[in-house]
Amino acid sequence: MGAAAVMALSACSVLEPDKIDYKTAGRGVSLEVPPDLTQLPGQSRYSVSGGAVTASGYQAGQAATQSTGTQAAANTIADVQYKRDGTERWLHVSRSPDKLWSPVRDFWLENGFLLATDQANTGIMETDWAENRAKIPQDFIRNTVGKVFDSLYSTGERDRFRTRLERTADGGTDIYVTHRGMEEVFSSAAKDSTIWQPRPRDPELEAEFLRRLMVRLGVSQEQSKAMIASGGSAATSTTAAAPKTAALATVGGQPAVQVNEDFDRAWRRVGLALDRTGFTVEDRDRSQGTYFVRYVEPNVEKKEPGFFGKLFGSASKQLPTTKYRVVVRGSGTASVVSLQDGNGGPAPLADSQRIMRVLADELK
Repeated sequence: MGAAAVMALSACSVLEPDKIDYKTAGRGVSLEVPPDLTQLPGQSRYSVSGGAVTASGYQAGQAATQSTGTQAAANTIADVQYKRDGTERWLHVSRSPDKLWSPVRDFWLENGFLLATDQANTGIMETDWAENRAKIPQDFIRNTVGKVFDSLYSTGERDRFRTRLERTADGGTDIYVTHRGMEEVFSSAAKDSTIWQPRPRDPELEAEFLRRLMVRLGVSQEQSKAMIASGGSAATSTTAAAPKTAALATVGGQPAVQVNEDFDRAWRRVGLALDRTGFTVEDRDRSQGTYFVRYVEPNVEKKEPGFFGKLFGSASKQLPTTKYRVVVRGSGTASVVSLQDGNGGPAPLADSQRIMRVLADELK
């Protein structure tokens, strides 16, 4: 197939931050809550008007924005801060989530993505799987025949990005962008078939899209590059001198993860860990330290083995209908992360052991 034909060549290409060109890898099925699930009660703090995104509607909205001069005025707003805590990066914007939802959604559309998840009530949007066409080697054949038969060329990689907007105590919004990747590999020694499998997240891609989002929200190109290059010193750097550690433990007879961080940091990092390991956060209650989650298997052309397929084996088929509560409890400079079932009771021991192990690995 096309991806296999250029797999060896694409491995030699280098991704440059200013050379990103995504082309959606097929329209995916919406990841809204399936019919057999009941949506958890939403809260109005993320609600905005508007329904499904269409090309005609998007273009009409852009034209109206330009005609009223709103877009030009937005470029003068510099209420965006780039923050970094160790390896974690995010944006803090002095605007409420409902005022940011539309511009953030437009940002992903402008960058060539379709949205598979667009849930303002939970503050989460996620792109469909797409490939970075700029990573395809530009050799002689590609520059001639390839322009005519563009679909024959593939990077053998797919990316998707999840964006989470969370209201902060000062009335502003923290914006998190997390990356998940899949790669196409040969499934046999004869190299006559391929499968999709997860690949490590790309922190540089996350940082680059955060930078581009800063520009979309009013920061100049020069300022955004300077803020990224400074490692967050242009905002408030909260990097701790001591390394962060997380370890498996047993609390009250149940598996848990002990984190050497206060509640604020633990809450933020657990949310990012859930985003990166494939959970869908259906709701959250920060005052109670609770994330309401379920797991959805990744799906790239319906061929790749799922992350939890490897973790749980044949039982993974039941996971998308299983709801959990991931609970973060802080006490001074330490926190404990535990798992409950959908009703707030103890989760099955086997599930707790496996999921806590996954979160501990991500939080280390």
